[in-house]
Amino acid sequence: MGSLLARRWVDAVVVVLAVAAQIEVWSDPHQVPRLVTAPAALLWTLPLLLRGRFPLGAPALVFAILGLESFLSGHVVTEGQVNAFALIAAFCVSGTHINPRRALVGGAIGYAALAAIVLNDVPSSENAVPIFLIGAAGWAVGRALAERGRRAAELEQRARHLEQAHEAAALTERARIASELHDVVAHSVSVMTIQAGAARLLLDDDPEKARQPLIAVEETGHQALAEMRRLLGVLRGSDDTTLTPQPGLAQLDVLVEQTRAAGLPVDVTSDGQPRPLSPGIDLTAFRIVQEALTNVLKHGGAARARVSVRYRADTLELEVTNSGRVAHADGGGYGLLGMRQRVALYGGALDAEPRPEGGFEVRARLPITAENA
Repeated sequence: MGSLLARRWVDAVVVVLAVAAQIEVWSDPHQVPRLVTAPAALLWTLPLLLRGRFPLGAPALVFAILGLESFLSGHVVTEGQVNAFALIAAFCVSGTHINPRRALVGGAIGYAALAAIVLNDVPSSENAVPIFLIGAAGWAVGRALAERGRRAAELEQRARHLEQAHEAAALTERARIASELHDVVAHSVSVMTIQAGAARLLLDDDPEKARQPLIAVEETGHQALAEMRRLLGVLRGSDDTTLTPQPGLAQLDVLVEQTRAAGLPVDVTSDGQPRPLSPGIDLTAFRIVQEALTNVLKHGGAARARVSVRYRADTLELEVTNSGRVAHADGGGYGLLGMRQRVALYGGALDAEPRPEGGFEVRARLPITAENA
């Protein structure tokens, strides 16, 4: 039923109609027999209080009682003002039924009652047209209220779905930030640990040579803190988050130099014509290489790594191989799982497995489409 007719002020109007009907019955000497009209006045008003539970039955009972009273009392009930208002209210309630077919059935029952009332008193047939028009107007108002209520319910449901979508997007963003933080911390801490170890070994024998690893530790720490601060700013909704751009393949040389400084020799090859990539694809490619090199630093032992970047017609291919020992490459954290999630987000594929000749390799294919470019 229409939301407007479900409000309490409508109940108040129905009660006022019932009281007014009783006053009309007992103050009008022509209202005889009162043993019929007085109870009938309650029965063709108060059932509308049950319109929420019986949206079709409540107005149908009002129509039936009015028609029955017309037969039993011998006068035309529509001549009374309260009766006319009750008829209009009943038509309006029948029109607000959520099911259009049932609303039509309710209107048909009302017209049948009106026809019976008019036929019961032939002289009143002159007023049949206005009576029927009033009934139609009441039913039309009910349908308009029902349609308004339906649209309001749809908008509310759409708003709920939109809110749920926003919440899901927020959760996805939090997961992305967690993965970003993992990549930042894992790589930076690995580099800093190795550099600090190298500085410790050189500190006694050659303090001057120990300076360079310590400088690398400091620089790596500053970079890690800056990126972590930016990511945490995104998580907190800070306005300063746009000051630092997301890393991409343009920063691959810096990443490789950090890795070499940590003691892992890295060779880099590129094939094909480099082209602009979408921020998401660019960041994903950088993180894949970063995570793969971090795993080599943590698990590869004495190894040498090679990074290959190949630009194809509609695909970006990445390959990171190493000659070190094979260990659990996922590190117990996001690791390879995070890489797979990143690649899957853009419809790509990732393979990570031991090499037959020894070592480990990570291969990723990222589509460069109009949607992703």
